[in-house]
Amino acid sequence: PNENFAREVMELFTMGVGHYSERDIREAARAFTGWNFNDLSFTITEGDHDDGVKQFMGQSGNYNGVDIIDLILKEKVAAEFIAKKIYTYFVTDEISEKFGEVLGEKLTSTNYEIQPFLKTIFMSKDFYSPQNMGNRIKPPVELVISTYKKLGVTIIPGVPDFNTVTSELGQQLFYPPTVAGWKQGQSWMTPGLLLSRGNLFYDIAFPDINFIATDRYPSGGYKTIRSVNDKLALGLDVTSATSPDDVDTTSMSMMMVDRDEDFNTRLGTFRGWQQALQRVKPIKRDTASFSLTETVLSAGCNSTSDAVEHLIERFISVAIDSTTKNQISDFLTREIGTSNLSEASSYMEEGLRLTLHLILSLPEYQVS
Repeated sequence: PNENFAREVMELFTMGVGHYSERDIREAARAFTGWNFNDLSFTITEGDHDDGVKQFMGQSGNYNGVDIIDLILKEKVAAEFIAKKIYTYFVTDEISEKFGEVLGEKLTSTNYEIQPFLKTIFMSKDFYSPQNMGNRIKPPVELVISTYKKLGVTIIPGVPDFNTVTSELGQQLFYPPTVAGWKQGQSWMTPGLLLSRGNLFYDIAFPDINFIATDRYPSGGYKTIRSVNDKLALGLDVTSATSPDDVDTTSMSMMMVDRDEDFNTRLGTFRGWQQALQRVKPIKRDTASFSLTETVLSAGCNSTSDAVEHLIERFISVAIDSTTKNQISDFLTREIGTSNLSEASSYMEEGLRLTLHLILSLPEYQVS
């Protein structure tokens, strides 16, 4: 019996702390016996299942795992817990106990169907009220994906690398810090993370075309494959061409070993890595394909202030004060040398991208 699984089902995902006993945990764990997975597919091994009578939440029966979940969802507190989690994710963190009960009743009335419950939330006045607009900080994955969508990009580009970027921002898919997931909210915002978010927008607008993914060169401080090949082509001996980047105590000892051995092990590792990469299908490393020049001109923008107004409306969901808008418009005017877009239509893409980076770096873009 996996008591940890049984506890987390109730504590983290359905009821919360204080609504079950230690006995409920032990009995639920018995009901979940036999649950497993094979090649990422859920399976039940009947021979491992405890088919005895269990006492759970004041009831008795020959329960299995599905029975336990059904019993949990019959509890009033379960509907409230799940409904409040959904509401606080999409609307606001501030929610009263009484309103939590109302939400729970609504979710119960839909028989836990999430779609009609979400429709109710998204059609409610609360969702569009001024006090709830723009008070939710976008999680990293949502920030990246929504940025691409607003740019009109339909395929995730390979540069910048999606997993690298989201990891640096604190959220790599399928790798939460704990089984409870990510904390959300203000945990996404620190001085360092805010700087990383700004760097992300710059990398999207001005991608590094010399980018080499971390899975395309050997680890452990060795030179990249391209660098090693270049050195060998120049006639360097194997030991020099494959020497570690930094000459520290460890690498010095490795170089001494290379001096005396008949076969250079680093070259063998290097060649093995090369052959392995030849068998791996690489991720496409295209950059994000978009034209801000086409975007603003097709929207009927004639001046830099028109372009800034359009970009702000397209990317930011909350109001931006006129002073900030004017400052950004002045920035774009200086970058392209004129306020008339038609005069700069052949060369203003870089200026527009710098301006977009400025807009996306505003605090207002971090919220939704």
